[in-house]
Amino acid sequence: MSRTLIETVAALRVARAAWRQRQDESRDVESFPARDAVARIVETLATALYPRRLGGFRGTAEAEDSFVAERLTLALADLEREVAAELGYWQAEARSSFDPDQAGMIVRLFAATLAEVRQLVDSDVDAAFLGDPAARSVDEILLCYPGALASLHHRIAHQLHQLGAPIVARLISELANARTGIDIHPGATIGSGFFIDHGTGVVIGETAIVGNRVRLYQHVTLGARSAPGDTRDGGRPRHDRHPIVEDDVVIYAGATILGRVTIGARSTIGGNVWLLDDVPPDSVVVQPEARRLDRAAGATLRDVLVETAD
Repeated sequence: MSRTLIETVAALRVARAAWRQRQDESRDVESFPARDAVARIVETLATALYPRRLGGFRGTAEAEDSFVAERLTLALADLEREVAAELGYWQAEARSSFDPDQAGMIVRLFAATLAEVRQLVDSDVDAAFLGDPAARSVDEILLCYPGALASLHHRIAHQLHQLGAPIVARLISELANARTGIDIHPGATIGSGFFIDHGTGVVIGETAIVGNRVRLYQHVTLGARSAPGDTRDGGRPRHDRHPIVEDDVVIYAGATILGRVTIGARSTIGGNVWLLDDVPPDSVVVQPEARRLDRAAGATLRDVLVETAD
């Protein structure tokens, strides 16, 4: 090896040692679920949920059931392996050893939710078709819309998060984030008929609760406010700290809603609004309307700023 390479390897060894000294080495880091494996699982599950549109299946109804069974057998077996890896990662923190069938039980309970997952994704696709005049068919939405892709991932991830596989669930949500720019924590609770239009930059936090038939546009944040002194687990906030958005709310592009506030049903939140307080039902919250300057009369931006300051 060259001297430069030898020095680089040595410097990396020092960096690793410093990191490991600060971390909990009791965890089995080699058991951490594999991102590539989780990606294949989600892809296979998607073909089981939508065998014709996402799985490319062509055939009779009886053959379709066989196709779905085959896809599920592959996906669930792989999922059990990754959930078992996650349990191995957490074992050092558990009060007692996990049951040998813990991973299998989680996967069986997850499989029982797949019909509900399919129905929720269908409701999201329907909402997008009704809400977007540019959409020509529900198939276009399912195959092309980033909001539909993010919804499919979230509906799967949320079930696994609830059942006790938070790392696998988080990997699934981050796969969607990487592809769409939509960041939904798998812990977030989202009702039916959820529509994210355009989507890039949308962020929905872990403890957010979103009602039915809610519509979000790009760059909306349902985030948390920092809460000094109200923490646990080494100083990280773990309380319910994200917004509650009730049924039939529309939130336009760039709006930022922070903290455990409630946006009342049927309200509309305008673009670029910054909200830290509750909003009653049937409200409309907007920024001041933009002003047009009359350049012919000599008006300048400086005049407006001075007027605002006064």
